[in-house]
Amino acid sequence: MNLWVSETDKVKEQAGDEMVVFLKNWKNQVRRYRLYRLCLCIALAVSCITLLGGSYYILDSSIPSNIQMRAGEEQVLSLGVPATAELVSVSGQGESNIPKGAVTIDLSGPVTLRTGGLQEYLMNVKLFGFLPFKKVEIQVVEAQELTPMGVPVGIYVKTDGILVIGVGDFIGQNGVRCSPARYILNSGDYIRKVNGEDVTEKDDFMKKVEASAGKEMVLTVERNGDLIEQRVTPMKDQNGVYKIGVWIRDNSQGVGTMTYMDSEGNFGALGHGITDVDTSTLMDMEDGTLYQTQIVSVRKGTVGNPGEMTGMIVYADNRILGDITENSVRGIFGRCNEKADGLISEDPLPAGFKQEIQEGPAQILCTVNDTAKYYDVEITAVHLDHDNINRGIELKVTDPELLQITGGIIQGMSGSPIIQNGKLIGAVTHVLVQDPTRGYGIFIEEMLAE
Repeated sequence: MNLWVSETDKVKEQAGDEMVVFLKNWKNQVRRYRLYRLCLCIALAVSCITLLGGSYYILDSSIPSNIQMRAGEEQVLSLGVPATAELVSVSGQGESNIPKGAVTIDLSGPVTLRTGGLQEYLMNVKLFGFLPFKKVEIQVVEAQELTPMGVPVGIYVKTDGILVIGVGDFIGQNGVRCSPARYILNSGDYIRKVNGEDVTEKDDFMKKVEASAGKEMVLTVERNGDLIEQRVTPMKDQNGVYKIGVWIRDNSQGVGTMTYMDSEGNFGALGHGITDVDTSTLMDMEDGTLYQTQIVSVRKGTVGNPGEMTGMIVYADNRILGDITENSVRGIFGRCNEKADGLISEDPLPAGFKQEIQEGPAQILCTVNDTAKYYDVEITAVHLDHDNINRGIELKVTDPELLQITGGIIQGMSGSPIIQNGKLIGAVTHVLVQDPTRGYGIFIEEMLAE
């Protein structure tokens, strides 16, 4: 009897253990299922957010924030987005007196617009006709013709002040490393004055430091657009020369391509600003000069190694083509002299607007030998509202001759005018390092905005 009870207890105990194991496994499976479902929900949410964000970006970049149109001309606007635009105001008239909803434009297909005189409009864009999306300015401007140049030019730019490239150290008289300017000056600073006196030349600044006799110097520095005063005390190096431990620059030189010249002799070139090679900051310019140059060698671009055009610049008065008056993110600009007129080889062309650019065949005008020549390219994408104004146009070099000579787009070709359908629409600005046949361009209207 006792034996039978003992066996029964063992069976019950074994069954209980199996039930415990079953419950534990069941709970673990429930946890894994819940975790799997949570991960699936998170992945789905991230995918939805990414899809919505990507769709929003594509739509936003497909609708330009600013549209220019020629006065008195009938033009076709084809954005191909599921949206409508409503006129809400007109320049010089305050708020529009047109009843709300009376003038709407369907942006899903081609729209023919005819503008009147020079004025500005503000349009409210709504997705699917009801969801507020963004505001678009329409500027009615006069038609403009520009002469495409495509010629290499030598560039000399004098900085507005002394540019600080970097801060370092040196061995002092006691054999210890010194760095008087550390934590006082930064890369990208412009030194404007020394002890209240203007300073523009690198050599002049170095002489003032050496003549300081170790006395504290008050430097007026421009940093991020603000003028501040910084105090630094020079120290002697091993040779007994007073230094503050900075690398500085007061000018920049290079070779680029002139994009256009207008009827009054004003020019635009490069399609991007001149930046310091070490700090990558846009250089503050005091003045600059454009020189006639000649291409003496071309290094072909390959994957991972951008090519380069080397030009010979003679800094002589009889080689000057004009004055550079502005250095901006959109390029360099100024006025040409009569000597530059001799470089003109093409007839003036209408300036094209970004909404007129089409994916497909186009040409660039550039000089890789002795004369400016048109070469075939293909426009592969147009970003009407790109965050980077220098990359509104994507293009690919297709011309066999240019590919044979340069491998595609190389340094020195920045500023080469882009022509499509008989209009000057932009300028080459960048090359893709991993594919030298491909690159970017800036809309010509962006350059003209300067």
